[in-house]
Amino acid sequence: MIEATGLTRVFHSTQRRPGPAGMLRTLVSPKRIARTAVQDVSFSVARGELVALLGPNGAGKSTTIKMLTGVLRPTAGQARVAGVVPYHDRESNARNIGAVFGQRSQLWWDLPVRDSFEILRDIYAVPRPEHRQRLAEFDRLLELSEFWDTRVRHLSLGQRVRCDLAAALLHDPEVLFLDEPTIGMDVVAKEQVREFLRHQVEHRGRAVLLTTHDMTEVGRLAERVILINHGRVVADGPLADLNRRFGGTWRILVTLATAAGSAVPPPGLEVRTHGSHRLELTPARGGTARIPAALRYVVENFDVADLSIEKDDLEDVMRAAYLNPREEARVPARS
Repeated sequence: MIEATGLTRVFHSTQRRPGPAGMLRTLVSPKRIARTAVQDVSFSVARGELVALLGPNGAGKSTTIKMLTGVLRPTAGQARVAGVVPYHDRESNARNIGAVFGQRSQLWWDLPVRDSFEILRDIYAVPRPEHRQRLAEFDRLLELSEFWDTRVRHLSLGQRVRCDLAAALLHDPEVLFLDEPTIGMDVVAKEQVREFLRHQVEHRGRAVLLTTHDMTEVGRLAERVILINHGRVVADGPLADLNRRFGGTWRILVTLATAAGSAVPPPGLEVRTHGSHRLELTPARGGTARIPAALRYVVENFDVADLSIEKDDLEDVMRAAYLNPREEARVPARS
């Protein structure tokens, strides 16, 4: 449903020179600077697949989304969304896609929600029976009817995002783009939105491309992750593979009943002492020590009062991926 091949986008700007004389030189002989926001990005998203497009701020995620929605024309490369080149035929593309941007709304600010949905029905020429049927389904999943007649400006953030999701899907698009859809929402509203998205993917077969910085959202929704950094795709595959590639770090925190003695740790294990009654065990850099061997070392050599094991969570994995360019360079992008 979504195919990106070698997408590249270069932005040009004029460098301003300081001072009055510099301003004059800028007008007469402007110096143009090229900045590559996205470079040679290739991936695909199938029907009934929810893919998370992740990366640090400025990595090129939003620029990629804008090219796929037809807002921007790529400098090089090609994109197809539901068989349409989005920046060549924007009208057809608009009928094939829905989009939700967390800090923007496609609803009319001073109108009640019901009226906004009626306007969108007219814009997309949705037959009234289908319109009523879809609204009933969205109401069942998102509980919209309690604020049907509320002006959009008076909605809470969670209520507005739920309405934006329904508005994006009223014309029954095959592809849904989500750019930080749950930013600032409370945990109850977030889970309601996640359940709605699962339903759209599993039961409606929509292709969904999601960008977010909420790793809990990624862990609960996406089975596949595309990682983009400095405008390039550096990893594309199942979330479990990303965990194995960039995760794996753990530590064991030990509270001792008696003061720590001296014992030689096994190879590949690093032991730090925090006072006489606390130990921290981690794998040494480049080491191969595993948790069972570390536990055996602790039990055999110390009088343990308490023990806990901490592993990397998804945020730790993402941070390691963003900050490890040598590892990224070895990861082939999946097209």
